[in-house]
Amino acid sequence: MSIARTFSFEFFPPNTPEGREKLRATTRQLAQLAPKFFSVTYGAGGSTRDRTLETVLDIQASGSAAAPHVSCIASSRESIRETLARYRDAGIEHLIALRGDLPSGLATAGEFRYAFELVEFVRHEYGQQFFIEVAAYPEYHPQARNALEDLRNFKRKIDAGADSAITQYFYNPDCYFHFVDQCAAMGIDIPIVPGIMPIHRFSQLARFSDACGAEIPRWIRNKLQAYGDDVDAVRAFGLDVVTALCDRLLEQGAPGLHFYTLNQAGAVTTIWQRLGL
Repeated sequence: MSIARTFSFEFFPPNTPEGREKLRATTRQLAQLAPKFFSVTYGAGGSTRDRTLETVLDIQASGSAAAPHVSCIASSRESIRETLARYRDAGIEHLIALRGDLPSGLATAGEFRYAFELVEFVRHEYGQQFFIEVAAYPEYHPQARNALEDLRNFKRKIDAGADSAITQYFYNPDCYFHFVDQCAAMGIDIPIVPGIMPIHRFSQLARFSDACGAEIPRWIRNKLQAYGDDVDAVRAFGLDVVTALCDRLLEQGAPGLHFYTLNQAGAVTTIWQRLGL
């Protein structure tokens, strides 16, 4: 029996007219792959709220399903209520509920401290009207005191009413399978979709990974450093590594893949074709 799998792509909201046009072209190209949805990120403390909404409406108008990120840190209940109402009125039925990052220079977290509180709030206000995704961290959240605490925090989001989860990106598939096994042992039975980051430039990847706690395995880091400024070699190696990662994840039962596109279609499309999706 074949398993229905979910494939999706993530964008960030562009901040220039040129960026918007480029993203529209990227959306058209990736829409040909028939993903279940495109997600759109949300800046620290809701700093891109209007641009996130604009990007989501743009994607919807093009005929694809869109799922906005909604982060709750540094937000009031009233501002979240207003954001949710705007999405409901626009016909959005899918949210990615996150704690988010505290904006630089802001000392207080606001009325929400954790993502599970946001999930509870959405369920209280809107019942089952929204399909809610949450974040998962196979290599554990960088701010978690320990692995067990992080698993318990993840379970709180599921118990609050989350429908599905998307992981932080990783390059070691064993960490994902171990995480899924641990979740199953705790009674968590929602889909946990692996997040996939194509490799474009080593300096960019290292910066992202240092910020979010995703490990770049030593053999990958050494190879990428050895290629230096050879963009073509980095790209070719990155395609091989990420394709092999996706292949193993799907082969061993992952419920789909969520690609962090960085608003680019090229690498994702090539990986997709190599996987024969």
